[in-house]
Amino acid sequence: MAEEQPNSAPQRQLILQKIYVKDLSFESPKAPMVFTTNVSPQTQLNVRSSATQVAPDTQEVTLTITVQAKDKDSTLFLAEVAQAGIFLIQGYTAEEQSILLGSFCPNTLYPFAREAVADLVTRGGFPPLLLQPLNFDAIYAQAVQDRAARANSGAPVPSGQPDQGAGAPAAPATGGETH
Repeated sequence: MAEEQPNSAPQRQLILQKIYVKDLSFESPKAPMVFTTNVSPQTQLNVRSSATQVAPDTQEVTLTITVQAKDKDSTLFLAEVAQAGIFLIQGYTAEEQSILLGSFCPNTLYPFAREAVADLVTRGGFPPLLLQPLNFDAIYAQAVQDRAARANSGAPVPSGQPDQGAGAPAAPATGGETH
């Protein structure tokens, strides 16, 4: 019987240790007058993700969602949530870890951030805001492509993880106007 060779490769682990709200804000500069007029708001969604090493093999990933509702040039509300998580990541290559930090971890945090934004908007006196699902794999892939294009063009390339941003309209939960 052949002796078994010990596996010298480190065991892969991805463990979510903690989820928390890092920052939360809501502004409605036109309140209470905004509630007495009919408006046709346009919403803009901005999503950013960043990662910071907090200990060996441990990263804090922060997903920041900013939603701004405007009527013409007037801001009706501005909501921002920074949802964070602590992730233990061991045994992955640098490329695999980058993908996990740029796609998997933000995708894990997104449902919590979505709920916090919806709650903020409702508590601010506006109809519920339903943020649509996001494809963080595609967002990450686009950020990597953009970073490579900047590097090839000679433009300065920021260090660290690719900043993922997405600008997309947010739909109200009712499918109607937001007042």
